[in-house]
Amino acid sequence: MKSGNFPGKKSIALLLDPDKAKGDSLRNILSIARISNTDYILAGGSLTFNSIDTLIDNIRELCSIPVILFPGNLLQLTHNADIIMLLSLISGRNPELLIGNHVIAAPHLKDVKEKLISVGYILISCGNKTSVEYISQTEAIPSDKPEIVVATALAGEMLGLQMIYLEAGSGANGHVPINIIKAVRDNISIPIAVGGGIKNKQEVENIFNAGANLIILGNGCEKNPDLLIDACTIRDRFI
Repeated sequence: MKSGNFPGKKSIALLLDPDKAKGDSLRNILSIARISNTDYILAGGSLTFNSIDTLIDNIRELCSIPVILFPGNLLQLTHNADIIMLLSLISGRNPELLIGNHVIAAPHLKDVKEKLISVGYILISCGNKTSVEYISQTEAIPSDKPEIVVATALAGEMLGLQMIYLEAGSGANGHVPINIIKAVRDNISIPIAVGGGIKNKQEVENIFNAGANLIILGNGCEKNPDLLIDACTIRDRFI
């Protein structure tokens, strides 16, 4: 699978954390992912207690859905994924997450450049403080400042990033506001991914209608696995 084909049409991805996805719970959610024709499995998380390669190997044993590396830190780097998201946290001002870690990762990734997709990661405050904010030591952009989100996304596109990821953060009270997604869509031409705080099928439909190309589901599916089926059913209406 070439990164240039990603994400293409409207797509649904399931985000799995190597510290949580294992055993029967992993088998069950991947069974649902197969049945619903989920487009991608993202592997990654904010912390790392378990091997990302072990998770990817386990996913591949259980399904044939393409695996995308969503690295939460340098310990999660691997060549073993089909696509590797090279994330730059452009909403924050932590230099390590803007360029520092990328410099360290570059020699490790230089032989798999065909797998890389550069992603501008924009964290938006949608309620309580999330794990991403603590780990990244950055502040999210307030959800009542859409003009800052748009300007940040525009800057990312002008710098040559291939995708913008609007993220409410793991454990967020709600998803990225629809007006922000629409505003970003109206101002950039590269694909938009949206994740965090998505809890039901109506929210999925609203986010797709607002202009998202890719919706990433995580905690919502842990609490309600049927959300993945509902999301893929809604996706099919847009294809």
